[in-house]
Amino acid sequence: MTKRIEGTRRAGVWRRAAALAAIAGLALAGAAQANDVDGASDHPLLKRYEDSIIIGYHTRAYDEFDIATGPHRSSASKLTDAQTVEGAHTRILYVAPEGRSTLEVMRNYRKELADAGFETIFECGGAECGNGPDAPRAGSYLITSALLKRVPLTNMGQVTQYAFSQPNDVRALTAKLDRPEGAVYVSLAIAIEGFDQFRMTAKKPLVLLDVIETGEMEQRMVLVEAAAMAKAIAETGRIALYGVYFDTDSATIKPESDATLEEIAKLLKDDTGLKLYVVGHTDSKGAYDHNMSLSARRAESVVAALTGQHGIAAARLKAAGVGLLAPVATNESEDGRALNRRVELVRQ
Repeated sequence: MTKRIEGTRRAGVWRRAAALAAIAGLALAGAAQANDVDGASDHPLLKRYEDSIIIGYHTRAYDEFDIATGPHRSSASKLTDAQTVEGAHTRILYVAPEGRSTLEVMRNYRKELADAGFETIFECGGAECGNGPDAPRAGSYLITSALLKRVPLTNMGQVTQYAFSQPNDVRALTAKLDRPEGAVYVSLAIAIEGFDQFRMTAKKPLVLLDVIETGEMEQRMVLVEAAAMAKAIAETGRIALYGVYFDTDSATIKPESDATLEEIAKLLKDDTGLKLYVVGHTDSKGAYDHNMSLSARRAESVVAALTGQHGIAAARLKAAGVGLLAPVATNESEDGRALNRRVELVRQ
């Protein structure tokens, strides 16, 4: 049985709701038995509010996410005050039972987080959360303009897609748990849905939960051997390599790059007449000048490793950095940025 956060029971409210439903001929019993969307489950670190149903679900093994660290004072999609975190990302959209207030739901979650050792980074209610189109929806741009647009959900079609169309009584919370294997961040947004087009969500509390578990990204790029490098250079004049790893925002080469460096050295030793440009590339995050400098310094580090550790003549290599100027994928996603961060070998 799924564990749930226990809400405060109001038997009288539910009896009246059941009576009204019977009069109106609404299938509340069917709604109560509704299942979560396919493939969805609670995050192992956080239980759900009692009798909630999952109508939206998304997971990614590694992504980046902007958590709110203060009010969102605009209608733009970029948060006014934010911290970008990276790691395993889980997004869950719940519908809580009608008749529950956002205050009650939030207090239950806050207690659950505190009991698990999380520390609150930011918490708000209504106008404390920032801007919104009117008084009932004060602070709602934090959800509708920023958080939702980061990872849209469509698991149940329009029911999920149009969730939070008219969020009332907005509350939000950001929290952090420090662990030896990496910190965990939680972003929580709750509102009563004023949009009445869909019975499943109308007038009920919606809970948008994002959990980001930080840690090292799994290195899944396949080692390119010298023969494959030679073939690509012969056919196209260049090859992009993803097996040279650097410390974050640094030109220091990580030890796990050794296998790729050995293959580059083998390529050059097998073809003694080959001369190469070693070209560093970055994604678009950060300032232009910084990325240009970083990419050049990284290329220089590769050249230094090949000449100093593998005996390649310095005259056969020339380092260059082009920063963010030659992307091979979109910079709007982490997968795309990972492809843009690379070292290329180009025939001179």
